[in-house]
Amino acid sequence: MFTAALLPRLAGRLFGLGALVAAGSLAAGTAGAVTAPMLVVDVDSGKVIYSQGATDPWYPASITKLMTTYVALDMVRQGRASMDQLLTISEAAAAEPPSKMGFKPGTQLTLDNALKIIMVKSANDVAWAIGENLGGSIDGFAAQMNETAQRLGMRESHWYNPNGLPDARQWTSARDMAVLGRALLRDFPENRDLFSISAIQFGRAVMPNHNGLLGRYAGVDGMKTGFICAGGFNVVATANRNGRRILTVVMGQASARERDLKTADLFDYGFGQSGFSFGGQTLNDLPVSSIAAPPDMRPYICDKRRPMPADSDSSAVTAGAAAGGNADNANAQLMAAGAPPSSALAFATMNSAALRNRALPPRAPLQPVLVWTGRDPAESAIAANDDAPAKPITAKPARVKLAKPVPQKPAPSRSIAATGATVPQPKLLARHKGATPAAASAFASTGPATAVIAEPKGHKAAVTPAAKPAGKAPKPAAKPAQKAEAKPAAKPAVKSARKKDD
Repeated sequence: MFTAALLPRLAGRLFGLGALVAAGSLAAGTAGAVTAPMLVVDVDSGKVIYSQGATDPWYPASITKLMTTYVALDMVRQGRASMDQLLTISEAAAAEPPSKMGFKPGTQLTLDNALKIIMVKSANDVAWAIGENLGGSIDGFAAQMNETAQRLGMRESHWYNPNGLPDARQWTSARDMAVLGRALLRDFPENRDLFSISAIQFGRAVMPNHNGLLGRYAGVDGMKTGFICAGGFNVVATANRNGRRILTVVMGQASARERDLKTADLFDYGFGQSGFSFGGQTLNDLPVSSIAAPPDMRPYICDKRRPMPADSDSSAVTAGAAAGGNADNANAQLMAAGAPPSSALAFATMNSAALRNRALPPRAPLQPVLVWTGRDPAESAIAANDDAPAKPITAKPARVKLAKPVPQKPAPSRSIAATGATVPQPKLLARHKGATPAAASAFASTGPATAVIAEPKGHKAAVTPAAKPAGKAPKPAAKPAQKAEAKPAAKPAVKSARKKDD
C-alpha cells in the first residue's frame, strides 16, 4: 500500500513532463532505487523519441554480440576476413558456459554460420571462437571492439569479451547500444537479414531466436537480446511500420516477458509520435550520466528462492490466446491502437504488477535457416561418418567368422555432433549400436534403419551348423579316429561363443 505522502511523488513520476520512471525504478538490494534504462530512437534521423537513464552505465550481457558482429562485418568489408573463412573452436571456447552449441575443440565452421548462430542461439562458445580467430586472441579482439566503439561515438562502453558473459569491467549504456544498432543498419544494409532470423536448424535440431518480439509484434525485424543476473533482461530491437523504422533499447528488466511487453509498448508510443512531436534532441545531445558504475541487479533478478531466469519466455507464446481469446484480440489489446500514445508509455514505465494480465500474441511459424559445421552441409555429413564402424559382412561364406566376434563400439562423439544435437540422443545411439549404414548422414530421415544381423543370433546360426554336420558325417572305416577328431573341434567353438554372449 502506498502512503498519502508517496502518492503525489508517484503521480509526478508517472505523468510528469518526460519523467515517467515508475516502472524503471527497481529495488536493487541495499543500493536503493535504480532506474532501468529505456530509449526510443528514430533510426533514419537519429532523433530521440523517449529516454530514461539512457546514458547510465549498465552490464550488457549478450547484446555484446552486436558489437562482436559489427567488428566481424567491418573486418570483412576491409578484406581482413571473409564470410567463408573457417573458424576453429578452441578448448577455451568449448569451455564457455551456456548458452552454447556444445561443439568439441577442433570443430570448424564458417564465419557466416557463426554470426547466424550467435544472433539466434546466442552461443557463447561460438562468439568466443569469433574473437579468438579474428582477433588473434580475446584481448586482441576486445581491443578492436573498443577502438570501433570509440570511432562510432559510443561514449560509455568498455569491452573485454565478445560474448557478454559476466565481467565487472564490461559496461555499456542504452545510448551506446542505440548508436551501435543504427551503425549496423547503416553500414551493413546487405546483412540486415542477419538480425531477423526466426530460427536456425543444425542437423535435426531447430533453435528459435531468443528475441520474443520476432513474429509476435507487427513490424519487428531485429536485433538481439541478453541476460545476466547483474544486468537483468536487456534487448535492442528494431521495428518497421509504413516505411519508418524505430529502434528501442530496454535494459534491467526482471523477466523476458516484462522486457518484451515494455519494448512493445515503447514501439507503440514511438510510432504514435510524428517527426515534429519529439523535438530536435539527438543521441549526441543526451547528457552524460552522473552514475559512476553499473548497479548490480543480482539480488533483484536472481533471487535464490526462485528458479534461475532464462533469456526466453516459452509460456508467453501461448499466453496471448488465453488473455484475449485469440491472437487477433491479444494483438489488439497489446498494440492499444485506439488509446492515446501516453497510455502506452505509462504501461512501459510501470512495474511488473501492471503487466500481470497482459501478454504478447502467439509466435508466427518459425522459418529456420540451415547452419552447419565445415565448409558446406556435405562436409558436415561426411564428418558424421569419419569414425563410424564398418558395415557388417552378411554373405553366407563369412558367417562362420562370427563364432568369435570382436565387439565394435561406435564413435558417437563426432557423429552426434554433426546431427546438431547439443544433448545426447538415445534413439540415434541405439541405431548406431550394431553398425552405421554407409549412407548415413546428418540430414538423413528418421525412418527405420537398415536391418543388420544381431550378434547373439549370429552366434547360434554360425556355430550350430558348423558342429552338426561333423556329427552326422558318413561313418568311415576307422570309426574311433573320426570320433576323436570331430568332438574336440566342435566343443571349444560353442564354449567360446557362449562366453562372448555373457
